[in-house]
Amino acid sequence: MAPGGPPKEKPAAARQVEAFLEMLVAERGARPNTLAAYLRDLTDFADFLAGPGGGSGGGPGGGFGRARGVDAASGADLRAYMASLERRGLSPRTAARRLSTLRQFHKFLYAEGLRGDDPAAALDSPRQGRRLPRVLSEAEVDRLLAVARRHDGPEGARLLALLELLYASGLRVSELISLPLAAVRRDPRVIFVRGKGGRERMVPLGEPARAAVAAYLPLRRRFLPEKADSPWLFPSGAREGHLTRQRVGQLLKGLAVEAGIDRDKVSPHVLRHAFATHLLDHGADLRALQQMLGHADISTTQIYTHVLNERLKSLVQDHHPLAR
Repeated sequence: MAPGGPPKEKPAAARQVEAFLEMLVAERGARPNTLAAYLRDLTDFADFLAGPGGGSGGGPGGGFGRARGVDAASGADLRAYMASLERRGLSPRTAARRLSTLRQFHKFLYAEGLRGDDPAAALDSPRQGRRLPRVLSEAEVDRLLAVARRHDGPEGARLLALLELLYASGLRVSELISLPLAAVRRDPRVIFVRGKGGRERMVPLGEPARAAVAAYLPLRRRFLPEKADSPWLFPSGAREGHLTRQRVGQLLKGLAVEAGIDRDKVSPHVLRHAFATHLLDHGADLRALQQMLGHADISTTQIYTHVLNERLKSLVQDHHPLAR
């Protein structure tokens, strides 16, 4: 027997949260960042229940170890928690995401027979206005590309390949950094991308992106230790073995400063939005755009039609003589 006696059994709430996260991986292909977000949301709810006046009972303790934890919360607890988010000044968008986590968790408990009811089913979502994505103009993207082309050596070749791939394909940054080397060695006109939920899609590449990748490939080994090998297109010394999301973001913000663009306007996700909006600007089909972006539901893709509507509205207001 280990010193101090046998290890304590995990509280029921902790075991059920663990089972919920395992289900997200097994059935939905959830990635580590997604799991971390779900765990943060559930931990925040657990801390609320454990805090002074938390839930309908409150009391000392914290985390998933208290007697009445997240697995035994009532509808009153959930309503009190949602009200507390508003008092704390959290945005409706953040509150809606927290509620989505709680709904999925309690739906899982009910489906698995771990609870006889689903207290989250009757909760209303916080009202939130539609937030349109930030988008760079075509001229701003051209400036970023022009500055990137002035960088030389392996770092410059990699920077241009990253930028061209993001803008030419609309990849999520997590998809970009985890691209295997094999993805660009099959047919240079297309890449096969494994996205959310393990869904694979085919994304066409234009000539500038193909040329940037071709120029980078002979220099790729410069980012590997001597005699080492890597399956990733963009290897690095990071723990994951490839470039991190944070490093790609830093590189793009540095490029924005050089190009005279507000650094806060530029990120990998903003380039994804630019890809989608500029394609629609030039007459792309919404269904084709949905497939290239890897959206499971076309309603997600339709946000870009709202971006176009807002831009047309601004155009009329700024330039039509009757609007003055």
